[in-house]
Amino acid sequence: MSAIAELIQKEIESLSTDATRTNVGRITTLADGVARVDGLSKVMFNEMIEFPGDIFGIALNLEEDSVGCVILGDASALKEGDEAQTTGRLLSVPVGKGLLGRVVDAIGRPVDDKGPIDSNENYPVERIAPGIIPRQSVDQPLQSGIMAIDSMIPVGRGQRELIIGDRSTGKTTIAIDTIINQAKINKQGADSGGEDFRPVYSIYVAVGQKNSNVARTIKTLEENGAMEYTTVVTAPAADNPANQYLAPYAGCAMGEWFLQNGQDALIVYDDLSKHAVAYRQISLILKRPSGREAYPGDVFYLHSRLLERSARLNKDSGNGSLTALPIIETQMGDVSGYIPTNVISITDGQIFLETDLFNKGIRPAVSVGLSVSRVGSAAQVKAYKKVAGKVKLQLAQFRELAAFSQFESDLDAATKAQLDRGARIVEMFKQGAFCPVPVEIQTGVMWTMENDFFDSIEVTRITEAVESLKEFLGSSGKDVTDKIRKEGNLTEEIEEELRRAVEDWKRSFA
Repeated sequence: MSAIAELIQKEIESLSTDATRTNVGRITTLADGVARVDGLSKVMFNEMIEFPGDIFGIALNLEEDSVGCVILGDASALKEGDEAQTTGRLLSVPVGKGLLGRVVDAIGRPVDDKGPIDSNENYPVERIAPGIIPRQSVDQPLQSGIMAIDSMIPVGRGQRELIIGDRSTGKTTIAIDTIINQAKINKQGADSGGEDFRPVYSIYVAVGQKNSNVARTIKTLEENGAMEYTTVVTAPAADNPANQYLAPYAGCAMGEWFLQNGQDALIVYDDLSKHAVAYRQISLILKRPSGREAYPGDVFYLHSRLLERSARLNKDSGNGSLTALPIIETQMGDVSGYIPTNVISITDGQIFLETDLFNKGIRPAVSVGLSVSRVGSAAQVKAYKKVAGKVKLQLAQFRELAAFSQFESDLDAATKAQLDRGARIVEMFKQGAFCPVPVEIQTGVMWTMENDFFDSIEVTRITEAVESLKEFLGSSGKDVTDKIRKEGNLTEEIEEELRRAVEDWKRSFA
């Protein structure tokens, strides 16, 4: 067990050993899922409070003469005058591999009719993030399987990359694609039996979504064979605000088990806009003063203490990682809103999705100008870095030129060539939902574009050509893509083999 894991264990034990210390109070008022309790003189902040009927709450407001407590269960079963007592425990959730393939609620109880959770270990939902010393820099790739992201905005293990955009622009699709891609890589790694291979386990946290949307997501994960590597934590729109507030922290605790045990995990928070709204609701009911846009002053701390828990630890601390993909919904593309700017300042970059691009059929609708990864090419394999280095600049220049040149009739040859190349790159990046592409095939497609093999094909046929090339590289060209995956680099010999394979494909496609 690492030094950090031992400290955490001691922290849990110190909170649990005093479980016999109880002091009893009574509910004085009860409204909107919040109870005000008198008489709990020894209560701690975030401590679990027990009510009659096996109902629990959390102490969030410690005032001079009463305690503001958020009820986690059915508040309608309680009434004024009921007893409440302290437990000496922080709210904890079950953790471990027994949660993989399961759907649980905000406090770790199963909601999928598959029986009890197979776990004998619990982590508190609120944990202190790892400090600077146990961390190390992010340089291991976590491939999303989406060409536009893996080439221009690469994500590394231990990074926090925000997915941001208006409603219905494909934010959840990107997150689900990434989870599906991890499952495919896990299966490929298990089949190849490499000793250095490290699987990535996923946690998907659904906050404030319709039950039908969550069910659709689970079905997609099952159909693509990803559910066996995934835990789904759900706090739907019909759930009380307390559960919606707690769900991301519960999911994070489940992901931290992998982090502390030297393994890799990915967590998706879908979405933190609704999480902030749930917290605002709780805070206003607790009579906390509201600030900008009616959010309480500590709403920044709400997300920072959650996202700071994602990290990549060094070898002395177990070498585990927890990668976060938080999702934020903007209103009419306004990235300067209160919650968007808060989360942008906490994360290590953002993938911004534009409504206009989405409506034009450019999907994923990634905005090159506003999207950035602060880890950059450090989180790319060498082979991909070699072929994808120029593409972001080329696409950014194309978007700028396209805006200026739409009114121009006479363009010089260089500008026309640039527009032509940009139009082909846009078509190359178009990709269907839930069909992530392995990095070795992405490398082959990108190499083909950079070496002008697509130049003789009409722009309207580029998407068809790219799909044909992907299929070819996954079958007839499998030998060269296997070499790219194993070597992780484009040597002269591999590049020559790739050239021959692409020439064979070009003849068959033409």
